Order: sequence, then C-alpha cells, then structure tokens
Amino acid sequence: MERIRVMLVDDHALFRKGVASLLATCPDIEVVGEADNGAQAVAKVADLMPDLILMDIQMPEVDGLEATRRIVAAHPYVKIVMLTVAEEDRSLFDAIKAGAQGYLLKKMEPNEFLAMVRGVSRGEAPISRSMASRILGEFGRRVQGPQPEDPTAALTPREREVLQHLTRGSSNKEIANALCVSENTVKNHLKNILAKLHLQNRVQAVAFALREGIVPEERRSP
Repeated sequence: MERIRVMLVDDHALFRKGVASLLATCPDIEVVGEADNGAQAVAKVADLMPDLILMDIQMPEVDGLEATRRIVAAHPYVKIVMLTVAEEDRSLFDAIKAGAQGYLLKKMEPNEFLAMVRGVSRGEAPISRSMASRILGEFGRRVQGPQPEDPTAALTPREREVLQHLTRGSSNKEIANALCVSENTVKNHLKNILAKLHLQNRVQAVAFALREGIVPEERRSP
C-alpha cells in the first residue's frame, strides 16, 4: 500500500506532536517531517518530497501564507492544506488564493480530521460554502480585461453536474455514487474541468460554479 507522505508545519510543538501521533496510528499515512515555521518548511520540501503539507497560518519568521506561495511556485505537485482555529481568518482566504487546497479546523474530531486528510490526498478539498462565497467575491472584484460571453460553453452536461455536486461539499465517492460512475471517472471529469476553465484546484472550481450560476439559485446558501 502506497502511503500518504505528510509534512507538518506548526510553531506549537505540542499541537504538532499531537497531530503526528494521531497520523502515526494510520497505516496508510506517513509523517515524513516537521517544521516549526514557514522558512524551515520551504527549505525541507525538496528533500522530503511530501504529498501533503498541513500548514499553520500564523508562525514566526515566515508565516504560512508566504510559505504556501513559495512552495506552490517551486513544487506545484504538493498539496497544501491550512490549519486554522477559525475559518474567518483573513490570512486563510489569502492562502487559498495563493494555491492552498483548503483548510482543516484545529478543533475537528480526530476521525473527521483523518477522513479529510485522506480526502485531500485523493484530490478533494475541505472548504465551506461561506469560504467559497468569499473567494467568489474576491475573484469578481479582481476580474480584469474582456471576459468570454459564456465561459461555461466548453463544459459538457456531465461536467456541469460534477461542478454542482462540488458546491454541495460532495466527496469524489459521493459524486461517483450520485452519477453512477467510478471514482476514477469523477477524477477525470475534474481534471478536464480544471483544464478547460484554467483553474488550479477544486476550491476555485466551486467559486467559479457559484459565480457563473451553475448552481441553481435555490441551492445557494443565504
């Protein structure tokens, strides 16, 4: 079994060691390294080659936001998920725009935390509708230059369905069950969606779906 290689970045040693101990109980997960600030994380990534980095936001020397920017630029294959005490953290929003795949709340239950870690490794992204709406608003303010009349024209009906399920927080398995296809088929649809729309990850795909009205109005959060 190929294990998920995880790197932990947090300046609170007690929390970091606690997460490491939790992950060590999972035969499918391997903690390959730790760092207590963003500068250390950036320096270690090339040697450790993790699949996933769990990154705190507020840290000395180099914070999680700047570390995320540097790591994504140098190692775009690495998935980075922010660790936060509250999703209202403004830096969390900025980190997602910088390329982070989503966030995990530090107050989550262990089983939920582990499920999210495994989901991220499969290409899923932990993100709430409120965060997606904030990303949507920011993208809308920053759009510049002429835009296509219908940016969704390149999407197939099935790809639109996949996007709708994404905005409901569905996992790849849940989407596959709903559409009566395999998880690999869902993954391929997601790859095509991101490529066609020139997006980086699922988070941006959710924001796009909200902005373009792919999600029916009655399904949107107030």
